[in-house]
Amino acid sequence: MQVFHEISEYKKTWAQWKKDGETIGFVPTMGCLHDGHMSLVKAAKKQCTKVVVSVFVNPSQFSPDEDYDAYPRTVDNDIELLKKNGVDAAFVPSVNTMYPSGITMDVEKQEGAFVEVLGVSHQMEGKFRPHFFRGVCTVVSKLFNIVQPDKAFFGQKDIQQTVVLRRMVRDLFMPLEIVIVPIYRQEDGLAMSSRNRYLSEEQRKTSCVFSQALLKAKELFDQGVRDRESIIKVATDIIEANKNVRLEYLSLAHPTTLEELDTIGEDGAILSGAMYVGTTRLIDNVTLGFSF
Repeated sequence: MQVFHEISEYKKTWAQWKKDGETIGFVPTMGCLHDGHMSLVKAAKKQCTKVVVSVFVNPSQFSPDEDYDAYPRTVDNDIELLKKNGVDAAFVPSVNTMYPSGITMDVEKQEGAFVEVLGVSHQMEGKFRPHFFRGVCTVVSKLFNIVQPDKAFFGQKDIQQTVVLRRMVRDLFMPLEIVIVPIYRQEDGLAMSSRNRYLSEEQRKTSCVFSQALLKAKELFDQGVRDRESIIKVATDIIEANKNVRLEYLSLAHPTTLEELDTIGEDGAILSGAMYVGTTRLIDNVTLGFSF
């Protein structure tokens, strides 16, 4: 596996790949890699002849009061894991490379080019992390321009992100396909996340209430229930019955517009939310009546 830190070096390899007729699959990550990321790599290997994974903790998607400095960085372990899983190239840029104009987490003081996708970024996660998707879209568009993949692979766990990025690719005529890979869950149902390492053993057990609540709501949908009140209530009741967690929000939204729904129609819905276990914020979701 080749490891690139500089754009110019990667571009030489990319040019040779394209000359040889290779198709490039790309998995953008913030590192601290786990089996969930490897499920994206596996999907990319099935669909493409070359796979590139980026490892970059993106400062612009963190607010000043979030855990950017504390976010786990395990680059050496990440590189070894990527090698073992047959990845062809890792792109590990510096902050200066990705933000040549510099970067501060204070949006009012930022300089340079940034990307926003209006209409689908302000609700759900965006309500609680107002500049998050601006940072995500900016770094992902930069990475797309650098890596120039044929397909990019993202996990369903960050489901609003997938909607936002698909809209970005469509509206900006980016020449690639976004592929959504189902959530990778551990045996007890907990969605894999780099932040799971913050959980104590007891908190880890408690966290499973989130997926249990969402799946109970999905059962209700499968039984023919379509009204918002019933579906939100069954999930809320299960979560709030556990006094060791704090529900931040639940959303029942249209799969492409992300408008909140009173009744689930033919297009289906996304049931998603965020929950705190101690100081650790977890997100999860299920799809109702549609699949990627």
